[in-house]
Amino acid sequence: MDALSPMGARPSARTEQLLRQLDLLGELSGDRPALIAAIDKLSTPMTRQAHRYAMAELAYLGASEQRDPARATELYGTSLRNAYAYLFDDAAAVSEFDPHFRGACDLYNQSLEGLLRLVSKEGQLRPGERRTLKTAHHVCSFNVVLRSSGWHDEDLDRFEFVSDYQVNGLRNHFHSYGLGVPLIALRRRHDTEDPAEAYMPERLSFPLTAFLRVNTESAPEDRVRNVSHNEHDLVNPAEPAPAFVLELHDPLDRQTISIRDRVVPLESDLSTPLAYYLNQPALRKDEISTLGLLRPDSVKKLQGLYMLEPYDPHKMPVLMVHGLWSSPVTWMEMFNDLRSDPNVRDHYQFWFYLYPSGQPFQASAAQLRQDLDRLRADLDPQRRAPALDQMVLVGHSMGGLVSRMQSVDSKRLFWEANTERPFESLIADQETKGTLASTYFFRPNPSVRRVVTIGSPHRGSKFANGLTTWLGRKLIAAPMRAMQGRQQLFAQNPGYFRLHSPVSLRTSIDSLAPDSTLLPPLLDAPPGPWVSYHNIMGDAPESGWRTLIGSEGDGVVALDSARLDGSPQLDSQLVVPSDHLTLHRHPQSILEVRRILLEQVSELQSPGYGYPRVQLATQHFDGDAPRTAVAPADRHAH
Repeated sequence: MDALSPMGARPSARTEQLLRQLDLLGELSGDRPALIAAIDKLSTPMTRQAHRYAMAELAYLGASEQRDPARATELYGTSLRNAYAYLFDDAAAVSEFDPHFRGACDLYNQSLEGLLRLVSKEGQLRPGERRTLKTAHHVCSFNVVLRSSGWHDEDLDRFEFVSDYQVNGLRNHFHSYGLGVPLIALRRRHDTEDPAEAYMPERLSFPLTAFLRVNTESAPEDRVRNVSHNEHDLVNPAEPAPAFVLELHDPLDRQTISIRDRVVPLESDLSTPLAYYLNQPALRKDEISTLGLLRPDSVKKLQGLYMLEPYDPHKMPVLMVHGLWSSPVTWMEMFNDLRSDPNVRDHYQFWFYLYPSGQPFQASAAQLRQDLDRLRADLDPQRRAPALDQMVLVGHSMGGLVSRMQSVDSKRLFWEANTERPFESLIADQETKGTLASTYFFRPNPSVRRVVTIGSPHRGSKFANGLTTWLGRKLIAAPMRAMQGRQQLFAQNPGYFRLHSPVSLRTSIDSLAPDSTLLPPLLDAPPGPWVSYHNIMGDAPESGWRTLIGSEGDGVVALDSARLDGSPQLDSQLVVPSDHLTLHRHPQSILEVRRILLEQVSELQSPGYGYPRVQLATQHFDGDAPRTAVAPADRHAH
């Protein structure tokens, strides 16, 4: 097609040549349906494919110029049917090396999008509906069917067209080519949600691909009925009229479909629906991040685990934990890249944790333990999903410390950083004692298989110096209830706690200082024997970043602090040329996380290696806090 012709959109040279051969070139500016009917009438078995392509092309051009919606709908439908027939009715006659093959694919896709735009003006298309199109010569009925293992008919509120949007804010745009129309589906809440759907955020959007299947063998009620005997009708009454089924495919489920014994790739777009979701005002990164830092209480109602895709019990979770002055939005660059890899998305599902980053990180770690327990109870109360026991935690900056605290045995190390006195002698109400017990006495989560830390200050950060600590205390509004509880605790237990004990830490900046009493216990605490550690460090190029910490590192965390050399279960450690703020978005960091994920897949698929079940012997902790024993084979973390 020559859409840029000064005479307007014109057919391709080969179509014009066919019209000359048929002595129909002079009809090009006349009635388009009449011209198409004439080409169809002159078709022979030897010329059928060339005629089908010409009819598809002429119908599409006619529809594009048509102002009457009914006529445009009919012409788009004619283009679709002929492009579909060209591609699939006589596969042996189609050469994928012929430019017309790709042209037919484009005609199919563009005609389908044009048709869907017209139909959606009469009301949004939703799965389970049966729609009727009234055209100049036909009444066409078709069903709308959702093809997805995770999304339900009730989930789809409406859709937008990917082609209407341009992706900004994501470095890479993942669009695969084939047949179909990529859509942005907008999810709606509904009464029949299962427990997993409670972890999906509001106004979530997700990718779908629309494909109109033509089946001449369908049931009579699905066929196109001819309601006119006009000589220009585009359906031959002597031939079986085709039936249409509008299929809405989830490209995360499948990338190909089968059409008449042929494997056909679907056209899909994974990045634009993600960018559409991230563009809403409620997800402005700076606003959420600042609230989480300066007003921790204001984020409490938003705190928790989030899913951007349907829960799949057969996929391993990758939980991404943000750092200080940040939010889950900071992971979207890595998420977008990792999800584009079929090997990754076939084996993993991605979860995100939002927490108030202004509070000391041991409090966030305790809340994450509780939230993971609650999620497992909601999704898999009988613990029959072994994939959930292969969880990978990926944490940036302080989020790496929060993640590591899910993998270690506290023993008495964290409590002894507070005091040398036994927990039992503490004077406090039961609620306060329960909170302290869950914060300072814990065991490694048996479902966490790997922990990836990125730019984490394992030995503290000089950025959290006296000035920033003072400013943090002035600016960060600590939760009033916590402040009152701490004051009451100290008043009831004079001389009980050490100076600068973790209990006295007020803000996350306090907990990240090089002299923080919380960091040495975390370095010394033994990890679960099933856990592997992977560490990514930043070494910023010579720039102003170096001056912030006065040594090698990412400008916030020095290399000496970021290293995990002493960890007995460190599997890999990588230095990336990046500053702290962009380290987790750097291509080398993303490639390293991808390598780690695929390494786990490779291990699990090796002969004789299944999903391991960690056998925890019945025991009590050697600390003084009352603990819950875990029986053998019980994977639940307490």
